[in-house]
Formats: sequence, structure tokens, C-alpha cells
Amino acid sequence: MESNGRKAVVLLSGGLDSATVLAIARTEGYEPYALSFRYGQRHEVELHAAKKVATSVGAAGHVVAEIDLRVFGGSALTADIDVPHHDNADDLSSGEIPITYVPARNTVFLSFALAWAETLEASDVFIGVSAVDYSGYPDCRPEYIEAYERMANLATKAGVEGRQNLRIHTPLIELSKAQTIARGLELGVDYALTHSCYDPSPQGQACGTCDSCKLRGKGFAELGLTDPALSTPPVVA
Repeated sequence: MESNGRKAVVLLSGGLDSATVLAIARTEGYEPYALSFRYGQRHEVELHAAKKVATSVGAAGHVVAEIDLRVFGGSALTADIDVPHHDNADDLSSGEIPITYVPARNTVFLSFALAWAETLEASDVFIGVSAVDYSGYPDCRPEYIEAYERMANLATKAGVEGRQNLRIHTPLIELSKAQTIARGLELGVDYALTHSCYDPSPQGQACGTCDSCKLRGKGFAELGLTDPALSTPPVVA
């Protein structure tokens, strides 16, 4: 895809959704700069996946920002709290926000993305949130994204000087997991490179039973496919 000459920051965890969003940004002609985080997550193996995805999709740059949300805890991903496991994806529809929610994570991540976008002289940020097939996290809702975008345009020197009118792109926000996967396959995303598991083995193998694995597996199953994360070697030897 020919570039439209515009740079964009793409939040890239290394998981299924963010890999799809990176491919969408590139297909839409943006020059994508991938931003990942080492934030004290127990599933740091996702960063190895992010590196592979960034290379595969063709990111113009890839930065791994170092922060440590373990100092606050409050989540099974950053504290000594067991990650929940489930027999099937239907167990996730309780309406309660799960213990895998990391307090203010997307707010923190978007703040870093905003800072990098300003230094890149970019006005576009992509994030792979969905309000359809997700775990109930409050920072994945459209009203949250809309509010953050309004705030962001008041927050930077570039915005005040009229050089930046930030737009937060959420191309997956109305898509189910199956629809997201179908879109990614159309764009040539290699999902075998991605990693979404919250509780992988020491070797990096997906557990298949955490919230993220179940939602991901459901999406592939609805398309008559098998999740390659469960049938391929782990991303870390």
C-alpha cells in the first residue's frame, strides 16, 4: 500500500487485536510506528511477539517503553494474584470487570502514544480496543476513547499551536473477535506470530483457558479455524 505521507503511532501489545490494527493502519496508507510496553506484566512473552509482528507487518519503527505498573498492583497481570481460567468462553459474560483489568492501563498507554505522536509530528494514534468481544474493561468503551481524544487535543504544545489535531483510531471497536480475525486474514496477518495469553507457560506456550485465550479461541472457532497459538511452538524457545 502506498503511503499517504502521514505517520501514525500504533499501540502494539503483540496480541491478535493490535496486530490487526497495525496491518489496518499500514493498509490505509499510514507510516506506522509501533509502541509496546514492558510494564511488569506476567506475560512479557507478548513483547517477543510484538517484535515479530512489527517486522512482519512492516512498521516504520518499534519502541518498547519501560514502565512498572507492579508498584501499584491491583491486577492479576501485575501482582501476585491468580489469573482466572475457564472451561468455555460463556463463563466470561458475568458483567463484572475481571481481575485481569490493569488499573488505568489504556490511559497510561495512550499518554505515551500522545507524547510520541507529538515528537513525530503525527496526528493519528491507533488502538485495538473492542466494545463487542472483550473482557469488560472500562477503558475499551467508545465513550472513553472519545473523552480521551478531547482531552488529548488540549494537552500538547502542538495542539495549542494548531500543528496537531489528534485522532484516535479504533477500527475494531464495533467488530467481534471473529470479524477482527477475518479482517486480519484478508490483510495477510500471520496470527501464528501473535501472543494473547495472560498466563503462559515458562516456555511461552499459551494456556488456552484464560479470558484472553478463550475469547481468541472463540473467534477462530466461529470462522471454522483453530487458533494457531495453540497449535504452533511458543514464541520464546
